[in-house]
Amino acid sequence: MRSAWLFLAGLAAGGCAGRLDPAPLQPGVQGDSLLRPGDALRITVWRQPEFSGDFVVNPDSTIGHPLLQAVKVGGVAPAVARARLRDFLAGYEQNPRFVVEPLYPVVTAGEVRQPGLVSLPRGTTLSEAIGRAGGPTERGRLDRVTLVRGGKSYVLNLMGDDQRVATMPIRSGDQLVVGRRSDFNLWRDALNPIASLTAVVVAIVSVTRR
Repeated sequence: MRSAWLFLAGLAAGGCAGRLDPAPLQPGVQGDSLLRPGDALRITVWRQPEFSGDFVVNPDSTIGHPLLQAVKVGGVAPAVARARLRDFLAGYEQNPRFVVEPLYPVVTAGEVRQPGLVSLPRGTTLSEAIGRAGGPTERGRLDRVTLVRGGKSYVLNLMGDDQRVATMPIRSGDQLVVGRRSDFNLWRDALNPIASLTAVVVAIVSVTRR
């Protein structure tokens, strides 16, 4: 529960990032994120349904599965995690055939229709992440989206000429807050950010109780 509230505190800080000078973000520089606790792996093993499913990476870096927990994947790249899984599955089948897909937790909030915490496949773009949240509301500003990543905040224009920004892939723990137009009605619109944050709280609490 404590980690969930820390995650939410980071979101709240990101929501105020528009008041600060945003740090520069280089859309062309994208490394492969290391897996960390809270991420998940979607594992599909041919003819081995007991090893297939979506499994969260535990705080001790193991996989949340009674048998697969023998494999440590936290702190390594997805390619390394796949190699370790192959070595483990080889104990059950000589040439295991399987697919591994990392899933990263991402928060979407602000002027989106379905704010909350979701797990998205690696390679999902920032624009697609907002789309998974139902897209922007009629008051949303895609030209002013705050991205909180790695303790830094960036204000991005997803509608700009440089489409590398909108097509940047997500990373684990990203927080996306869609800005709001300034011409809003107090009674109609002022409660929307509160509703967004409330939805995020509910989403995080539900995840931590699983």
